[in-house]
Amino acid sequence: MSTSVARDITSEIIDSLRQPFNAAIEQRSQALEQFKKLGLPGSRHEEYRFTPVTRYLEKNFSWTKNDIEGNIASAVGFLIPQLDANVLVLVNGKFNASLSKVISPASEITITTLSEAIRSQHVAVNEYFNKFVSNESDAFAAMNSAFWQEGIFVHVPENTPVEKPVFILHLNDATSAQVVTQTRILAVIEKGATVSVIEKSDSIGENTIFHNFAEEWIVKEGAHLEYCKIQNDSGKICQVSNSVIHQSAASKLNTFTLTLDGQLIRNNLHILIDGEQCESHFYGLYLLTGNTLADNHTVVDHKKPNSFSNEMYKGIMDGNSKGVFNGKIYVRPHAQKTNAFQSNRNIIISDTATVNTKPQLEIWADDVKCSHGCTSGQLDEGALFYLRSRGIAEANAKAMLLYAFAAEVLEPIQNHTLKAYLDNLIADRLQKNF
Repeated sequence: MSTSVARDITSEIIDSLRQPFNAAIEQRSQALEQFKKLGLPGSRHEEYRFTPVTRYLEKNFSWTKNDIEGNIASAVGFLIPQLDANVLVLVNGKFNASLSKVISPASEITITTLSEAIRSQHVAVNEYFNKFVSNESDAFAAMNSAFWQEGIFVHVPENTPVEKPVFILHLNDATSAQVVTQTRILAVIEKGATVSVIEKSDSIGENTIFHNFAEEWIVKEGAHLEYCKIQNDSGKICQVSNSVIHQSAASKLNTFTLTLDGQLIRNNLHILIDGEQCESHFYGLYLLTGNTLADNHTVVDHKKPNSFSNEMYKGIMDGNSKGVFNGKIYVRPHAQKTNAFQSNRNIIISDTATVNTKPQLEIWADDVKCSHGCTSGQLDEGALFYLRSRGIAEANAKAMLLYAFAAEVLEPIQNHTLKAYLDNLIADRLQKNF
């Protein structure tokens, strides 16, 4: 797509999404100007050349003014069974109090809408909101910063372990018309605090959905965040997420991203390791079939010395699906004694599925241990022959090998209910589709 076409649709989007700025007016105005300057990425944009989001939006959306509230009476069918958690539900981008449930005491965690936190001038919001999201370089981040409809603010006080996980559920109701949602999350985990966050997206209806959201996770000194993103939405959804996690000294981070369904999924995960003795683990699994396109772009930026990061993403592609992985590790000049590892492994089942993978290391320090690896191929024929020689049917043997390949990514998950749920999702998908 040419630059002129991308900028034309940018103008259409601005006209259709323009709304009264009832919060963060200065930040919105600056982001809007940056969005105009950047324009949506065309086919020659290096970061989006395998993921034609702009072409998809041009083809599938009319960009008429609409503000569909959504009419979902119950969230029960979209929850994780037996998960005891604080539940926050956003319907078509707006917080729904009647479907949400906060069970942790106020002394343990503060959960409110982002607009309310901005109006009350919460000290953490004043310090961190819109500080790390990449508005300067990513058009979708700038779009979100200009037009976010509603958001969630989570604050965990110093030295506080939050006993119940925070479950954030994004629901889109596309039964009556196409839906465009812009949601925002800011979470600040203070020094020595611990919290687990699970994020899930679902939709109803047959119309197209564009869900663009941005998230800022601030993990202070000695704090611990476990963050899981589940993408298993069978609707006609194009989803773009910009997630930024800032780590201070001695903090610990575990992230897990599972992508099973959706028409076009783009995940931008940017980790800023801005302190010594940080420990960071990033796991991803994409099991794709049909015409699903899933693109994971990760950036791990080591800014300070003596920290460790480990990244492992795996993909299984069938049908006409397409997987994209672009992983970057930066080691800044002062980040000596950094230990960073990155791995991306892919199995391609069908002749029409594809994967594009690009691991990158950029190192400006000389006393480091950094490595990356990338593989793309088919099932191990020797292992498949061994299982079949033991009387196992070919379909079951393939499913067993694929499950063994995929299940490794689940190992670090601490919550047993969540782990069992994800395990069942993966096993069910492999039995049905591969």
